[in-house]
Amino acid sequence: MPAVENKQFDKESFKKALGDNCKVLFRKTIREADKDQVFQALCVTVKDTIVENWMETQRVYEKEDPKTVYYLSMEFLMGRALGNNLINLCEYKEVKKALKELDINLDYLEDEEPDAALGNGGLGRLAACFLDSLATLGYSAYGCGIRYKYGMFKQKIRDGYQIEAPDDWLRDGNPFELRRREYKKEVKFGGYVRVENDEKGRNHFVQDGYQSVMAVPYDMPIVGYGNGIVNTLRIWDAEPVECFHLDSFDKGDYKKAVEQDNLARNIVEVLYPNDNHYAGKELRLKQQYFFISASVQEAVAKYMRKHSDIRNFAEKNVFQLNDTHPTVAIPELMRILMDDYYLTWDEAWEVTTHTCAYTNHTIMSEALEKWPIELFSRLLPRVYQIVEEINRRFCLDISKEYPGDQDKIRRMAIIYDGQVRMAYLAICAGFSVNGVAKLHTDILKQQELKDFYEMMPKKFNNKTNGITQRRFLLHANPLLADWVTNHVGADWITDLSMIKGIEVYADDKKAQSEFMNIKYKNKVRLAKYILEHNGIEVDPRSIFDVQVKRLHEYKRQLLNILHVMYLYNKIKEHPELDFFPRTFIFGAKAAAGYKTAKLTIKLINSVADVVNNDASIEGKLKVVFIEDYKVSNAEIIFAAADVSEQISTASKEASGTGNMKFMLNGALTIGTMDGANVEIAEEVGEENMFIFGLSAQEVIDYENNGGYTPMDIFNNDQDIRNVLMQLINGFYAKNDPELFRDLYNSLLNTQSTSKADRYFILKDFRAYALAQESVEAAYRDQKGWARKAILNVAHSGKFSSDRTIKEYVDEIWHLDKVKLRKKSGVRRQG
Repeated sequence: MPAVENKQFDKESFKKALGDNCKVLFRKTIREADKDQVFQALCVTVKDTIVENWMETQRVYEKEDPKTVYYLSMEFLMGRALGNNLINLCEYKEVKKALKELDINLDYLEDEEPDAALGNGGLGRLAACFLDSLATLGYSAYGCGIRYKYGMFKQKIRDGYQIEAPDDWLRDGNPFELRRREYKKEVKFGGYVRVENDEKGRNHFVQDGYQSVMAVPYDMPIVGYGNGIVNTLRIWDAEPVECFHLDSFDKGDYKKAVEQDNLARNIVEVLYPNDNHYAGKELRLKQQYFFISASVQEAVAKYMRKHSDIRNFAEKNVFQLNDTHPTVAIPELMRILMDDYYLTWDEAWEVTTHTCAYTNHTIMSEALEKWPIELFSRLLPRVYQIVEEINRRFCLDISKEYPGDQDKIRRMAIIYDGQVRMAYLAICAGFSVNGVAKLHTDILKQQELKDFYEMMPKKFNNKTNGITQRRFLLHANPLLADWVTNHVGADWITDLSMIKGIEVYADDKKAQSEFMNIKYKNKVRLAKYILEHNGIEVDPRSIFDVQVKRLHEYKRQLLNILHVMYLYNKIKEHPELDFFPRTFIFGAKAAAGYKTAKLTIKLINSVADVVNNDASIEGKLKVVFIEDYKVSNAEIIFAAADVSEQISTASKEASGTGNMKFMLNGALTIGTMDGANVEIAEEVGEENMFIFGLSAQEVIDYENNGGYTPMDIFNNDQDIRNVLMQLINGFYAKNDPELFRDLYNSLLNTQSTSKADRYFILKDFRAYALAQESVEAAYRDQKGWARKAILNVAHSGKFSSDRTIKEYVDEIWHLDKVKLRKKSGVRRQG
């Protein structure tokens, strides 16, 4: 594991501290303790060092008073903490050696740690990467979110179907978190607003008749790489204001006795509760306001502990809204400024509009969050009053800018047609609005948010997403990380642009052989994981073609599996074909209420059952669905992939970050010109990728003007027709031939052709199949493939989250960099 050598590390002191902690925690020696107990003792030992650095970081921040970014996000997909913390402390190699002397394998201990169930998809993983980069680059930052008890869910696959089970990741506690009850905050829901006059005759708004919960923060350390800085991820737990009403219990009203406890518990139980019903929508809004109100209250309180004039709040603080979920921060900050600090509307608006910035993560208008007025106003009465006033003033601004244009108001108003449109609120009040890839930002400006861009163009900017190389190469792929360091040095760990130095080895036969050998070893590692978890034997010499990401129709996992069905038919019809063995690997969670996505998972597993058990094809084709895809198994998958499936419908993917992780690990992309794929192509060249399909503009033109009839393709392409008929003739569901009828209808829907094949799967199918033929041809030339793979790694430098954060800092946040004297050396707990 390449890293900055830690000369301060005292191996014997570490061993003693580990032994002492094992004894104090479990009354056992290291030899007597089981793996989980040694893991817990190790975390406490490492935490001792982290806390020392954490305290020093806070002392320096207190002294220097730097501007701080609060990164507000519903998700933080952190992954496991132990290995990442050791890497960023620059103690991974040293600790691994010390443990080996005690006959303990660090890899096994890392496997004892559950992934923190604080996120699900790219939104949450991006937030985690950003926190890592902020600490590594030396900027004061807080991540703010929710301490979910069970995450979104733990995915089980039973008879091919996704089953959602609670992800009880906190069952044995979280050894790295600190409970900070001294910073608890009350959060109020419901009731009504009454107006009082203060001694100066000003209106003062008071919320009465409400229910409330206590938000209690738990702090998790975010360790910067090799610099001693430790920032904070603050996740809020909900507790009842009064735990138990004994008087209600004594009167026999048992439900009333635990009412507040249930209110608190429901708020933090799961990420993204199913909102296909009213109660689910209400719970989601409660969650959003809960963590936002607590975070904003504490940010203001923290500022006022050191400063006297709240009007200057924006000079020292910035709120970055990670998508629309945290947008309620805008009226909540206004509420606090006006109701608690007695600022006028104009004063509060001046502060708020210089504090809040908004990141948009979706192109699809239906995904821009909206709340029914009835729900919003009932649950957040005072906040709704403020949103109404923001909307009234904004509509006046629109009228001044576009006199008599009522259609503009209809398209841009924050409150319209019985709904509160949160993205529009974020754009109206935010001082910055950024997309997350060049193409995404261009589409926002030209299509979805065109009216806003025309009215306030200076707000809009692009910040292409990035990933942290420290987790996704240094930790996830130590063999390749060592190889890179041996060739270009270790500077790439904190400056990924330096990895371009390996480009000169792309044509070197020895380097090519070494690179492919590393890839093979990583494929063997993944094959072992698949055998242990899926019971399927896969050939590491086959092409590992991988699509792992949140399951959504626009990401087109359906296109991928339909193509697998097509290949299977081809092999069965022509067994004499010289077909290079392929292993198609899927991993994805579908939202609990998303029927089409869940049915797609069933189809993938049904195809796998048929293909993997057909001895006649002699192992030429295998299909694997990785259960419960998460950060920890993703690290194994990225390192082993040959082909990276980035096949979303062009114009639909905002950016994607999986594409970057695969690229960094030497996988070649097969994909559309969508999201960050466009910029990957600019960096590495289309000749080192496999690009296919409609362009973003072509998709938009079809959507706006029509002209695409998927039934024409069905009628004229025998191969596609055969594949689609297999969805409804029982080929993959002998006991229920109609099982996949809804997928068939989604592609052809004869009742409403305008809605058929909304994501252009059949339109792109032939181009995709041709691109896959190019993949096979290229892979047969192992030297040529190695060259392309090395070039992909060499040109991945742009896609570091360090670069992204520098752009946020320079162009949006304007933070002050802080330097610490690096502290390290594991010490005994206590």
